[in-house]
Amino acid sequence: MNQFTFESKEKQIFLGAIGLGVLCLILSFFMDSTPYHSRFWSNFLHNTVYFTGIGFLAIFILSAKLLAYSGWHTSFKRIWEAFSMFLIVGLVLMLVIIAGIFGHWHHLYHWADPEAVAADPIMQGKAPFLNPMVYTIFTIAIVGIWYFFAKKIRSISIAEDNEGGVLNFSFNRKMKIWGAAFLPVGGFTSAAIVWLWVMSVDAHWYSTLFAWYSTASWLVGMLALTIILLIVFKSKGYFSMVSAEHLHDLGKYLFGFSIFWTYLWFSQYMLIWYANVGEETIYFQTRIQEFPVLFYGNLVINFVLPFFILMRNDTKRKTGTLMLTSIALLFGHWLDFFQMIKPGVLHTAMESAGEHAHGFTSGFTIPGLLELGTFIGFLGLFLYYTYTRLEKAALVPQNDPYLKESIHHHV
Repeated sequence: MNQFTFESKEKQIFLGAIGLGVLCLILSFFMDSTPYHSRFWSNFLHNTVYFTGIGFLAIFILSAKLLAYSGWHTSFKRIWEAFSMFLIVGLVLMLVIIAGIFGHWHHLYHWADPEAVAADPIMQGKAPFLNPMVYTIFTIAIVGIWYFFAKKIRSISIAEDNEGGVLNFSFNRKMKIWGAAFLPVGGFTSAAIVWLWVMSVDAHWYSTLFAWYSTASWLVGMLALTIILLIVFKSKGYFSMVSAEHLHDLGKYLFGFSIFWTYLWFSQYMLIWYANVGEETIYFQTRIQEFPVLFYGNLVINFVLPFFILMRNDTKRKTGTLMLTSIALLFGHWLDFFQMIKPGVLHTAMESAGEHAHGFTSGFTIPGLLELGTFIGFLGLFLYYTYTRLEKAALVPQNDPYLKESIHHHV
C-alpha cells in the first residue's frame, strides 16, 4: 500500500488526545497555585517548543541527507516531510505566547517586565536582544522561513512523483539547492530562536553550548518519533520497503545522538562547574539543589537507558526493544525541555510576585498528571497534522532516483 488512509478510528484517538490536552491546560489554568498562572503558560510554552523543534529537525536532517547524496532514507522520507509541515502550527501556537508577552498575561520571561529590567543592570545589558519586539520579529521571521523551505522542498518532492522519472535527477537537484540554502540558515537561526524561547527563561544565565545541547535533544526526540511511526505503519501494511536494515540504521542514529547529547550535557556542566562563575553556576545549582529528581532522572532516561539497551547490535533490529526505547526517549527529551524551562519560570514568577520558591511545587518539581495530559494532547495534535499531510502524497516516492538504493539498503 502506497497511499495512506487516515482512518476514522485514528482520528478519534488523536482528537481524544487533543481533547485531553485541552482539558489539562484548562485545569492547569484554574488549579494553578503559582503566580500569574505560570503552570498553564509554562506547559503551553514547553510543549509548543518541543514539537515545533521536532518539525524543524525533520527538515534540517532531510536537507543534510539531500546534500550528502544519501539514499537509504528515501523509502520513508515522506514522514520527515510531514513532520516539517507542523512548523506552521508551531508558529501559530507561538503567537499565543507572544500575545501573552504584550498583553502581560504571563511572566514566563523576566526581561519582559520593564520594571524588572530597569532595576537590573545585567538585563539592561541584554535588553537590545531580550525584548518583546525582537522576540516577536525573530519568532515570526525564523519559523516562517523554516516553513517556507520545508514547503518548497516538499512541493518539489511531490512534483517529482507526478512529473519526474527514475532517471530524472532534475527535481532532486532542485531539492539539493534548496537544502543547501536551508542548512546554514537553519543552523544559525535555530541557535538564536532557542536562546529566545528557552535560554532566556533564566535571564541572567547563558551558555555557549546551549543551542547545540537543546538541538541535540530535539533531534533525538525526532528520531524516536520516526521509529515509533515506522513500526506502527509497518504493522498496518504500509512502508513494506522499509526493512530491518533501515530500522537498524535509525537505531544507530538514536544511539549515537543520545551519546552526543550526553557529551554536550557533560561539556556544558563540566565547563561551567570548572569556571565557577556565579552568573553561570546558578543554573545548575538551582536544578541540583531544588530539582534533584528532575535533574538526575533526565540523565538516567536519556543516557543510561539508551546506552545499555542500544549498545548491543541486535537490539537495534528487535522491533519491540526499539519501540520501547523510542517511546522512553521521546518522553525523556520532553522531560529534558521540562527541566530547561520549568525551574526558571517558577523562580521568575515567584520573584515577580515577591515570593520565594520552596519545597515541592506541583507541575514544576516533577511533571504532574496535568503535564502528562498536556504532553499527550500536543502529541495528538502533532500526529493528527502529520497524518493529514501523509494523506496528501504517496508514502513512497516512486520517481525518486535514489529509491532503488533505499530498497536494496544493507548494513
